[in-house]
Amino acid sequence: MSDVTVTLLLQQWSAGDREAMTRVVPLLYEELRRIAQREMSRERGARTIQATALVHEAFLRLQEQMGRHWASRSHFFAFSAHLIRRILIDEARHRHRTKRGHGLERESFVELAELPVERAPDLVALDDALQGLESVDPFKAVIVELRFFGGLSREEAATALGVSPETVGRHWRQAKAWLYRELSPRGAA
Repeated sequence: MSDVTVTLLLQQWSAGDREAMTRVVPLLYEELRRIAQREMSRERGARTIQATALVHEAFLRLQEQMGRHWASRSHFFAFSAHLIRRILIDEARHRHRTKRGHGLERESFVELAELPVERAPDLVALDDALQGLESVDPFKAVIVELRFFGGLSREEAATALGVSPETVGRHWRQAKAWLYRELSPRGAA
């Protein structure tokens, strides 16, 4: 189906038409699954969630958005990318807490001081850095979400934001540089 048809179905869904939702979900499912798989491939270590479960969780959260206006297919995928990011961050933080013995009684052992400290998952560090960017420049943070988490092209992100592709490209480069600096070990050039 064309982007226009998908946009029309999304707009009908946001107006409360459940039939439109059942017609548009299969059209969006594979694209959301690709986004989920791409995001999961970027994360290191074992995961407790699979791409299919991630997409299903995203759709459950999207159903709660009844009444939200979807301006276009790009707008929908931008918001979906944000949801997928939140789900992955929540899962990574939960996994990190579990690894740290969250909820267990603490025991003191001298040997523990000799064990190496495990780093937090990269996705959590990226989320923390992205929150920092959002506090400094919310527009750049949105562009990172659209491009990195949403997988939107420069042109698609520009359409979703109502700006030129050149503006998106300029802010994207600046955001990447800012995030690189924040995520680099202190003292790195």
